[in-house]
Amino acid sequence: MRWKIPAGVLMALAFLIPAAPAVAQTESPGLNEACQTVERKVYKDIRELVTIDLDTATDVEVRVLAAQILAAANADSLPVLPRVLQERLDGTADDLRAFLKADAQKAWSTDLRITVVRTLTDAGANVKAAAQKVLDDGAIDTYLAYLNNGLYDARALDCASQPTPTPSATPSATTTAAPTPVSSASPGAPGGEGGGLPVTGAGTATVAGIGGVLLLLGGAGYLIGRRRRSRFVA
Repeated sequence: MRWKIPAGVLMALAFLIPAAPAVAQTESPGLNEACQTVERKVYKDIRELVTIDLDTATDVEVRVLAAQILAAANADSLPVLPRVLQERLDGTADDLRAFLKADAQKAWSTDLRITVVRTLTDAGANVKAAAQKVLDDGAIDTYLAYLNNGLYDARALDCASQPTPTPSATPSATTTAAPTPVSSASPGAPGGEGGGLPVTGAGTATVAGIGGVLLLLGGAGYLIGRRRRSRFVA
Protein backbone atom coordinates (compact mmCIF):
# COMPACT_ATOMS: atom_id res chain seq x y z
CA MET A 1 0.00 0.00 0.00
CA ARG A 2 2.96 2.29 0.74
CA TRP A 3 4.11 2.33 -2.88
CA LYS A 4 0.60 2.99 -4.23
CA ILE A 5 0.40 6.35 -2.46
CA PRO A 6 3.16 8.09 -4.45
CA ALA A 7 1.51 7.09 -7.72
CA GLY A 8 -1.80 8.48 -6.54
CA VAL A 9 -0.09 11.65 -5.39
CA LEU A 10 1.50 12.16 -8.79
CA MET A 11 -1.92 11.89 -10.40
CA ALA A 12 -3.39 14.28 -7.87
CA LEU A 13 -0.61 16.82 -8.40
CA ALA A 14 -1.56 17.21 -12.03
CA PHE A 15 -4.94 18.52 -10.92
CA LEU A 16 -4.26 20.08 -7.53
CA ILE A 17 -1.10 22.12 -8.14
CA PRO A 18 -2.26 25.23 -9.98
CA ALA A 19 -0.31 26.42 -12.94
CA ALA A 20 1.45 29.76 -12.50
CA PRO A 21 -0.59 32.60 -14.01
CA ALA A 22 0.85 34.24 -17.07
CA VAL A 23 1.01 37.57 -15.21
CA ALA A 24 1.44 36.39 -11.65
CA GLN A 25 3.38 39.41 -10.45
CA THR A 26 4.41 42.46 -12.41
CA GLU A 27 7.51 43.69 -10.60
CA SER A 28 9.35 46.73 -11.82
CA PRO A 29 12.70 45.87 -13.41
CA GLY A 30 15.89 46.14 -11.40
CA LEU A 31 19.64 46.23 -11.91
CA ASN A 32 22.02 43.28 -11.84
CA GLU A 33 25.63 43.20 -10.66
CA ALA A 34 26.77 44.82 -13.92
CA CYS A 35 24.22 47.66 -13.51
CA GLN A 36 22.17 46.34 -16.41
CA THR A 37 18.38 46.44 -16.32
CA VAL A 38 16.91 42.97 -15.73
CA GLU A 39 13.69 41.41 -14.53
CA ARG A 40 13.56 41.09 -10.77
CA LYS A 41 13.69 37.62 -9.25
CA VAL A 42 10.87 37.27 -6.72
CA TYR A 43 11.36 34.70 -3.97
CA LYS A 44 8.24 32.84 -2.91
CA ASP A 45 7.07 32.92 0.70
CA ILE A 46 6.72 29.18 1.22
CA ARG A 47 4.68 29.70 4.37
CA GLU A 48 1.79 30.86 2.19
CA LEU A 49 1.58 27.37 0.69
CA VAL A 50 0.81 25.72 4.04
CA THR A 51 -2.96 25.96 4.01
CA ILE A 52 -3.67 22.65 5.79
CA ASP A 53 -3.34 21.45 9.36
CA LEU A 54 -0.37 19.12 9.29
CA ASP A 55 -1.59 17.29 12.39
CA THR A 56 -4.96 16.32 10.89
CA ALA A 57 -4.20 16.29 7.14
CA THR A 58 -4.21 12.98 5.28
CA ASP A 59 -1.01 11.45 3.92
CA VAL A 60 -2.00 12.43 0.39
CA GLU A 61 -2.58 16.05 1.42
CA VAL A 62 0.81 16.13 3.12
CA ARG A 63 2.53 14.79 0.02
CA VAL A 64 0.74 17.27 -2.22
CA LEU A 65 1.87 20.11 0.05
CA ALA A 66 5.44 18.77 -0.01
CA ALA A 67 5.37 18.66 -3.82
CA GLN A 68 4.19 22.27 -3.97
CA ILE A 69 6.95 23.41 -1.63
CA LEU A 70 9.50 21.46 -3.65
CA ALA A 71 8.38 23.15 -6.87
CA ALA A 72 8.69 26.61 -5.29
CA ALA A 73 12.12 25.79 -3.81
CA ASN A 74 13.39 24.59 -7.18
CA ALA A 75 12.04 27.70 -8.92
CA ASP A 76 14.01 29.85 -6.47
CA SER A 77 17.15 27.72 -7.01
CA LEU A 78 17.52 27.09 -3.28
CA PRO A 79 20.52 24.90 -2.41
CA VAL A 80 19.33 22.91 0.65
CA LEU A 81 15.56 22.54 0.88
CA PRO A 82 14.91 20.78 -2.48
CA ARG A 83 17.42 18.02 -1.77
CA VAL A 84 16.26 17.38 1.80
CA LEU A 85 12.59 17.55 0.90
CA GLN A 86 13.04 15.09 -1.96
CA GLU A 87 14.63 12.65 0.47
CA ARG A 88 11.60 12.93 2.74
CA LEU A 89 9.23 12.45 -0.18
CA ASP A 90 11.02 9.20 -0.96
CA GLY A 91 10.51 8.08 2.66
CA THR A 92 7.47 7.41 4.80
CA ALA A 93 4.50 9.73 5.20
CA ASP A 94 5.24 10.08 8.93
CA ASP A 95 8.82 11.26 8.26
CA LEU A 96 7.56 13.72 5.66
CA ARG A 97 4.91 15.08 8.03
CA ALA A 98 7.43 15.52 10.82
CA PHE A 99 9.86 17.28 8.50
CA LEU A 100 7.23 19.73 7.28
CA LYS A 101 6.17 20.51 10.83
CA ALA A 102 9.61 20.99 12.41
CA ASP A 103 12.48 21.22 9.92
CA ALA A 104 11.23 22.52 6.57
CA GLN A 105 11.20 26.15 7.70
CA LYS A 106 14.70 25.79 9.19
CA ALA A 107 16.08 24.47 5.91
CA TRP A 108 14.31 27.24 4.00
CA SER A 109 15.74 29.90 6.34
CA THR A 110 19.23 28.48 5.75
CA ASP A 111 18.65 28.69 1.99
CA LEU A 112 17.57 32.32 2.19
CA ARG A 113 20.62 33.20 4.29
CA ILE A 114 22.93 31.53 1.77
CA THR A 115 21.22 33.44 -1.05
CA VAL A 116 21.74 36.75 0.77
CA VAL A 117 25.44 35.95 1.25
CA ARG A 118 25.78 35.23 -2.47
CA THR A 119 24.64 38.77 -3.29
CA LEU A 120 27.83 40.08 -1.65
CA THR A 121 29.94 38.86 -4.56
CA ASP A 122 31.28 41.91 -6.46
CA ALA A 123 28.81 44.06 -4.51
CA GLY A 124 29.06 47.80 -3.92
CA ALA A 125 29.16 49.57 -0.60
CA ASN A 126 25.37 50.01 -0.32
CA VAL A 127 24.61 46.37 -1.11
CA LYS A 128 27.23 45.18 1.39
CA ALA A 129 25.81 47.38 4.12
CA ALA A 130 22.21 46.30 3.44
CA ALA A 131 23.12 42.61 3.26
CA GLN A 132 25.12 42.74 6.49
CA LYS A 133 22.19 44.35 8.27
CA VAL A 134 19.90 41.56 7.04
CA LEU A 135 22.35 38.84 8.09
CA ASP A 136 22.60 40.36 11.55
CA ASP A 137 18.81 40.29 11.87
CA GLY A 138 18.44 36.70 10.66
CA ALA A 139 14.64 36.70 10.29
CA ILE A 140 12.88 35.08 7.33
CA ASP A 141 10.79 38.19 6.66
CA THR A 142 13.96 40.29 6.60
CA TYR A 143 15.61 37.90 4.15
CA LEU A 144 12.63 38.03 1.81
CA ALA A 145 12.31 41.83 2.00
CA TYR A 146 15.99 42.21 1.10
CA LEU A 147 16.02 39.67 -1.74
CA ASN A 148 12.83 40.97 -3.33
CA ASN A 149 13.32 44.72 -2.85
CA GLY A 150 16.16 45.89 -0.63
CA LEU A 151 18.87 44.36 -2.81
CA TYR A 152 17.67 46.23 -5.90
CA ASP A 153 17.31 49.53 -4.02
CA ALA A 154 20.86 49.28 -2.66
CA ARG A 155 22.25 48.23 -6.03
CA ALA A 156 20.60 51.22 -7.71
CA LEU A 157 22.45 53.50 -5.28
CA ASP A 158 25.74 51.76 -6.02
CA CYS A 159 25.24 52.03 -9.77
CA ALA A 160 24.27 55.70 -9.51
CA SER A 161 27.48 56.47 -7.61
CA GLN A 162 29.75 54.96 -10.24
CA PRO A 163 31.68 57.55 -12.30
CA THR A 164 30.61 58.06 -15.86
CA PRO A 165 33.34 56.77 -18.19
CA THR A 166 35.00 59.52 -20.19
CA PRO A 167 35.29 58.70 -23.91
CA SER A 168 38.88 58.59 -25.03
CA ALA A 169 39.99 61.08 -27.70
CA THR A 170 40.43 59.37 -31.04
CA PRO A 171 41.69 60.96 -34.24
CA SER A 172 39.02 61.91 -36.73
CA ALA A 173 38.62 59.69 -39.72
CA THR A 174 38.79 62.76 -41.96
CA THR A 175 42.07 64.01 -40.53
CA THR A 176 44.85 63.71 -43.07
CA ALA A 177 48.44 63.32 -42.01
CA ALA A 178 50.89 66.03 -43.10
CA PRO A 179 53.15 64.81 -45.91
CA THR A 180 56.72 64.12 -44.92
CA PRO A 181 59.07 66.55 -46.71
CA VAL A 182 61.57 64.92 -49.04
CA SER A 183 65.11 66.22 -48.69
CA SER A 184 66.44 67.83 -51.87
CA ALA A 185 69.78 66.18 -51.24
CA SER A 186 68.34 62.69 -51.61
CA PRO A 187 69.59 60.73 -54.66
CA GLY A 188 66.07 60.14 -55.98
CA ALA A 189 64.91 63.76 -55.83
CA PRO A 190 63.98 65.15 -59.27
CA GLY A 191 65.55 68.26 -60.80
CA GLY A 192 63.97 71.68 -61.12
CA GLU A 193 62.86 73.85 -58.25
CA GLY A 194 63.81 72.16 -55.06
CA GLY A 195 65.67 69.49 -57.13
CA GLY A 196 69.20 68.12 -56.71
CA LEU A 197 72.27 70.30 -56.13
CA PRO A 198 74.85 70.90 -58.97
CA VAL A 199 77.64 68.36 -59.28
CA THR A 200 80.95 69.62 -57.73
CA GLY A 201 84.19 68.18 -56.47
CA ALA A 202 86.71 65.85 -58.15
CA GLY A 203 84.42 65.00 -61.09
CA THR A 204 84.18 68.69 -62.11
CA ALA A 205 87.96 69.20 -62.01
CA THR A 206 88.54 66.22 -64.30
CA VAL A 207 86.08 67.48 -66.90
CA ALA A 208 87.63 70.95 -66.80
CA GLY A 209 91.14 69.53 -67.26
CA ILE A 210 90.17 67.49 -70.31
CA GLY A 211 88.46 70.51 -71.81
CA GLY A 212 91.63 72.60 -71.38
CA VAL A 213 93.81 69.98 -73.07
CA LEU A 214 91.40 69.79 -75.99
CA LEU A 215 91.53 73.58 -76.40
CA LEU A 216 95.34 73.55 -76.40
CA LEU A 217 95.45 70.76 -78.97
CA GLY A 218 92.96 72.57 -81.13
CA GLY A 219 94.96 75.80 -80.95
CA ALA A 220 98.23 74.02 -81.82
CA GLY A 221 96.60 72.25 -84.77
CA TYR A 222 95.24 75.60 -86.01
CA LEU A 223 98.72 77.21 -85.90
CA ILE A 224 100.41 74.28 -87.62
CA GLY A 225 97.80 74.23 -90.39
CA ARG A 226 98.16 77.95 -90.94
CA ARG A 227 101.94 77.74 -91.14
CA ARG A 228 101.74 75.00 -93.77
CA ARG A 229 99.26 77.00 -95.78
CA SER A 230 101.58 79.97 -95.79
CA ARG A 231 104.49 77.93 -97.14
CA PHE A 232 102.33 76.48 -99.95
CA VAL A 233 101.28 79.93 -101.09
CA ALA A 234 104.83 81.23 -101.13
